[in-house]
Formats: sequence, C-alpha cells, structure tokens
Amino acid sequence: MTGVAVHLDGLRRTFGTVHALDDLDLSIEPGELVALLGPSGCGKTTALRILAGLEEATAGRVLVGGTDVTRVPANKRDMGMVFQAYSLFPHLNARQNVEFGLRLRGRPVARAMETLELVGLATHADRYPNQLSGGQQQRVALARALAIEPRVLLLDEPLSALDAKVRVQLRDEIRRIQTEVGTTTLFVTHDQEEALAIADRVGVMRAGRLEQLAPPSEVYLRPATPFVADFVGISNRLPGTVDGDTVEVLGTRLPLVGTHPAGSATALIRPEAVEVTPDPEATATVLTSSFLGSLSRVTVTVGDHLVIAQVPSGRLPELTHGTPVRLTIAPQAVVVE
Repeated sequence: MTGVAVHLDGLRRTFGTVHALDDLDLSIEPGELVALLGPSGCGKTTALRILAGLEEATAGRVLVGGTDVTRVPANKRDMGMVFQAYSLFPHLNARQNVEFGLRLRGRPVARAMETLELVGLATHADRYPNQLSGGQQQRVALARALAIEPRVLLLDEPLSALDAKVRVQLRDEIRRIQTEVGTTTLFVTHDQEEALAIADRVGVMRAGRLEQLAPPSEVYLRPATPFVADFVGISNRLPGTVDGDTVEVLGTRLPLVGTHPAGSATALIRPEAVEVTPDPEATATVLTSSFLGSLSRVTVTVGDHLVIAQVPSGRLPELTHGTPVRLTIAPQAVVVE
C-alpha cells in the first residue's frame, strides 16, 4: 500500500465565539505517522474529525493525494478510523467484524484473515468481543480499519482505555504495522510518551493552532516555544539573565532558543540537564528523592526555588535528604519566558 500526502489548509472551526481551530495548517507526507498532542480543548480531535469528514470546517480546505475532499462525505473519503471505544459489533466474531467493511465495499472477505494475521489475532478469529481482552478488541478494530486498505488511517486516542502495560505493547504494534503497511496516519493523543514514541513527527497544539511540528527528539530537546517546553515532559523554571543570544542560569551560560529582551527571564530546564554533585560547602540541599527504576528523580532546594534533577538510581545513597549539593546545568539550548 502506498501512502498519500495529506494537507489541512487554513482550517477554521468555530462554535459560537469559541475557535476550536484557528487557521490550522498541517501537512503529512505519504506514509508518515504524525501525532497531534495537546491539552483538552486544543483542537486536535476536531482536526482529525474534519479530516475524516465527520465534522465540517468553518473555513479552509482538506487535500488528500492532491485532491480537495473538503465537501466529500465521510463514506467517500476512503479512510480507516480507530476510536478510543472499540466499537465492535457484539453479535459478530472477530473475523466477521473485520469482514463487515469489506462486504460494504464489495471486496473479497479473505482480506479479513490477512489483517487479523497482521495484528496477531488469526487464532482468535472465531471469538466474540466479550471473549477478548481490551487490547485484543482494539487489535480487531485496527484490523477492521486496515482491511479496507484506506488511503489514510486515523487513530483517535485508541489506547487510552487500556492499562499501562497493554498500552505500551499495542502502541509498539501500531507503529510496526503502520511502518510495514505504509499508510499515511494521523494519531491523536493526550499521552506525551505515546506521541514521542510512535510518531515520525509530533504536532503540539494549543488553542486551535500548532505551536510546533517536528520530530519527537526536536520537540523534546529543542522546544520552539515556552508552552511546548512546559507541556512536553518536565521542566524546571529557573531565574536567568539574558544577554544577546545566551542566558545565564545557575552560573552557566547557555545558548538561547529564539530571541528575548536582555535582562531577567525564566529559563525552562529539563531535569536530565541538571547535574547534582555532593559538596559540603554548597548551599543547595536535597529535599526528596524518588526511585523510578534505572533512573531516579531528586528534588533540591536552591534558595526559594525547587529544582528537579534526574540521576542514575545507583547514586541515590549519596543524595539523601539534607545532603548539601552543587548544581550545574549541562550545555544545551534553552527556552526562556
């Protein structure tokens, strides 16, 4: 299957005085998986529903494979959808659920077993939804969406109803299958780890607009705006002094992302960029530590500020409550506000 390009061009969607989408531009390359991430009400699901044809845009265009489908009904857009709710027919077994869309389109139903094999459920084909786990039901829903060989696959928070372990397993499966099949995919989620792990590019949305659209590593390591830095992952908010294209934080001068007037500012620093070293002469002290597996999180008091650092768990014995420590910032580009 060959993916197609998708372009949302100047999409606007208003509900009275509320702008759910505000001149949204989004391009997805053929075969690419883009994840839209953002807080509730940011417009990510509205964008997906307009692309699917389930909702009308107030203004703007939807282009799929270079064709304007803005006024094309949902059932004519050749898209597969997987929702948060599994939406399986309870009176049909797994194979029959997958066959349903194929029968509607007059396609060979043998494709159903092929896609159940693809999602690892060929041996469960004769089981009904109430005989399947939540993760298995969502795999059937994914198989049903893929069986029709859609030009675009749309995933609307498909993993949020699953427990943590199953969610990670199915997330990885979705990525494997999407890469193997090559379907252009839009994945909507509020889970940051999910978006960063699964996507070719992550779009962080706020108030109906894209704050940043970039590969996951760039979104995390080089956030384009203070909102992205604050929303994605954990950031310390530390006082700094801007001078030209650098900012001084805790005695370390760091390159600045974007521009900012000279003078005082608040720098957003990732916990893994904070280096903590026991030092009996230092004035900062360890307040708490949290064991998280191979890595641990240490909270340090520096004057009136709390600073979170991420350290290897093997260092916890030397970073107990009350230990005086020296803090330094690893060289990295930072966002200030």
